[in-house]
Amino acid sequence: MKRTTGRNRAITSQWRPATQAVRGGTWRSEQGETSEALFLTSGYCYDDAQTAAARFAGDDDGMTYSRLQNPTVQMLEERIALMEGAAACRAQASGMAAMTAALLCQLSAGDHVVAARAAFGSCRWLTDSLFPRFGIETTTIDSRDNAAWEQAIRPNTKVFFFETPANPTMDIVDLATVCGLAKAHGITTVVDNAFCTPALQRPMDFGADVVAYSATKLMDGQGRVLAGAVCGSEAFINDVLLPFQRNTGPTLAPFNAWVVLKGLETLDMRARRQSENALAVGKFVETRVPKILHPGLASHPQHNLAMAQMKACGPIFSFILDGGREQAHTLLNALELADISNNIGDSRTLLTHPASTTHHGVGAEGREAMGVVEGMIRINVGLEDPEDIIADLDQALTAAGL
Repeated sequence: MKRTTGRNRAITSQWRPATQAVRGGTWRSEQGETSEALFLTSGYCYDDAQTAAARFAGDDDGMTYSRLQNPTVQMLEERIALMEGAAACRAQASGMAAMTAALLCQLSAGDHVVAARAAFGSCRWLTDSLFPRFGIETTTIDSRDNAAWEQAIRPNTKVFFFETPANPTMDIVDLATVCGLAKAHGITTVVDNAFCTPALQRPMDFGADVVAYSATKLMDGQGRVLAGAVCGSEAFINDVLLPFQRNTGPTLAPFNAWVVLKGLETLDMRARRQSENALAVGKFVETRVPKILHPGLASHPQHNLAMAQMKACGPIFSFILDGGREQAHTLLNALELADISNNIGDSRTLLTHPASTTHHGVGAEGREAMGVVEGMIRINVGLEDPEDIIADLDQALTAAGL
């Protein structure tokens, strides 16, 4: 196979993310296929024993085993790196595989992490439950407070870890300030950018060192496969992450990579259209509920910061009902068009009750500290006509007594 798009990095690196999402990192075989080829193989053969030895020694660029290299997966890695503005990328088996690998590959016993208090439940399990088993300490802070980041730094602090917007509280981290602080102290920033993707936000433009993704979400966009990715410098990806990944094996399947490649082709238009729909739906919901957490609305306390960092508001927001879990469940059970689902980034409108689903494992005390209250509902606004989504929410809100 040969690269037919992206041969001249000086040119292709100047393309915008929407173009990269369609053209970046394309390889073609001698057949000249327009769509990326799907290589369903676990291993590779060699013309002679010397070639095999050269590949394992790193003296030959050919492939050895699909736990390490696969043409379809590498196309995805090149494309995401180009979209992100990163030097390199390694695909992962899932979003949580990406978060785990991005963190554990660089941490050892005795290290310290500063992490955002508001985060996906499984990310909090990493910092709260897994890391202590290996002697890694974590301080969780209110990520909206710039001073809190600096106050939490210790001599052994190695990583700042956060997502922005945060799941599901929609907290916004000041990327330029926090990443600048980290660089000044020799700390690596790891940013979970799954809510936005490079179509809406590029953390590296603000100084982030590592950007991790659940490609399961917006990048696929249609709820089909699990996938993840980690972007960073060549030194980080090849010297720090790759040895961890090679020997622990959170490998992305070629078929899943191919599906995400197809999803990326429509990512820009989906992300922007879903953001428009989410803004329209959010304006309606704001008139009916006690509290809404939507970065695209002026009522969000960090609206200006969010819009300075993001190209659009994104498809996801949360709102809070006074009637707790019972009222939230009543609303969800009344939905006719939208689905009850804990996924996000899908082209379909999905709602969930975080306290009893995505953040159930955090525990009541942890949820309270994060602001994940019993009356909170998170919504992923899809590609349906926004007026139909509003009509469905209207009748569901009415059924819930609102």
